[in-house]
Amino acid sequence: MVETWQPDLKEFDGPKYLGLVRALREAIRAGDLAGGARLPPVRDLAWRLSVTPGTVARAYQIATQDGLLEATVGRGTYVATKPTRLRLEALHWSVEDAAFPQKPNSGIVDLRSPQLPEVGQGAAVSAVLEQLVGKIGQEFLDYPGLRRDEPLRRAMAEWLALRDLGPYGADDIALTLGGQNGIGIALQCCMRGDRPYVFCEELSYPGFRRAVRLNRGEVVPIALDKEGMVPDALDAACRRHGGRIVCLTPEAQNPTTARMSLERRRAIGEVAVTHDLQIIEDECYSVPQSALPSLRALVPDRVWHITSLSKSISAGLRFGAIVAPAGLGEAARLAAQHSYFGLPRLVTDVVLSLMQSGAAQELRAKVQTVFERRLELTLNILGRHDLRWQQGLSFVWLPMPQGWRASTFTREAEGKGVLVRCADEYATADGRAPNAVRIALSGGLTEPEFTAALGILARLLDAPPDDFPV
Repeated sequence: MVETWQPDLKEFDGPKYLGLVRALREAIRAGDLAGGARLPPVRDLAWRLSVTPGTVARAYQIATQDGLLEATVGRGTYVATKPTRLRLEALHWSVEDAAFPQKPNSGIVDLRSPQLPEVGQGAAVSAVLEQLVGKIGQEFLDYPGLRRDEPLRRAMAEWLALRDLGPYGADDIALTLGGQNGIGIALQCCMRGDRPYVFCEELSYPGFRRAVRLNRGEVVPIALDKEGMVPDALDAACRRHGGRIVCLTPEAQNPTTARMSLERRRAIGEVAVTHDLQIIEDECYSVPQSALPSLRALVPDRVWHITSLSKSISAGLRFGAIVAPAGLGEAARLAAQHSYFGLPRLVTDVVLSLMQSGAAQELRAKVQTVFERRLELTLNILGRHDLRWQQGLSFVWLPMPQGWRASTFTREAEGKGVLVRCADEYATADGRAPNAVRIALSGGLTEPEFTAALGILARLLDAPPDDFPV
């Protein structure tokens, strides 16, 4: 056992558990901790470092997930002697995170993910494919080049015209395999160093955190208020950690539905300029039209604006885009090209045809109409509670009424056949989770099915458990 190893955590900024992880990493690289060496028990090291046992346990857990350590029940924790194989559990993934739709006739109504309604997407895509059948030739045998998608990038620039993104054109756009892929490409373009800090909203889309982890980053949660990310909290985190990237959702915060005012957007932009931050602005869930300028419009030289068709037309197409900072469009396209050699030819041809014919715009409007109706139903049935919502969004945020805990409500709703998302799913591992749930306005259900599910939730909300104070 390495009895004498005792790092000085004062040398490391940030949370003590992360400082201990970095100390372990540096000691292993320097040879101070040799492969196979047994580390002190959690309580022993915690006592010597004057920290809580939970701090040491969390550091050991992260270092084990990173492959630095090996833990064996009953034997202790050791420095790894060989690289560990990648494990899904190390990435904190689960089947539920994928939001797979429930099997037909399962008796379960899924209000976790805002599934799109069928408003003619299948027929529109089928019609395009029939037109393409006679045009498939030699070009389908070649890799797609960097310039071949320029017509679609021009069409995408027009598609985004409803939003104020500042000055941009086709050359500023990189096409991606959906919004999540766009986040990953933007991170690849921005991240520097061995394990850089990336700032995220303390309640945020879990895909942000997974993308950061896959790109070797360390997530630092930033406090939220009724308008989203707090500029002073971001400024303080920058001064403490020295990070260079912030991921946020200014138009429609997921999951709270918060929307930043113009003043707040400007304040975030000022913090970004002061600390030389790159901003990843996710608007995949945003409303289709907004009177407020995007962050990219306010600070166009440092914002990577992410969008996709997954929430407006079809998630199955796996089509998205990055509007890169001014002058960095080619860098984004090169990163995408090196990652997957361009989007599939059939996908780009289908999307281009839908956009040029006007079918995409019609489908978007029809989808929006369904979600507006779903919101109306939700407000009619659950409106007496403290719902947070935005016109045009496909989900609502519900702080729990007195007598309910979100985890208990989620479990009770599932027992009655309705799935919703607890706030815990959006919090970082050591972050705060409010007493709230997110409810999706699922378009994949019939209106009677959706209304019945809301009725179940309403009856639950009106009858909190007897063992809770009311």
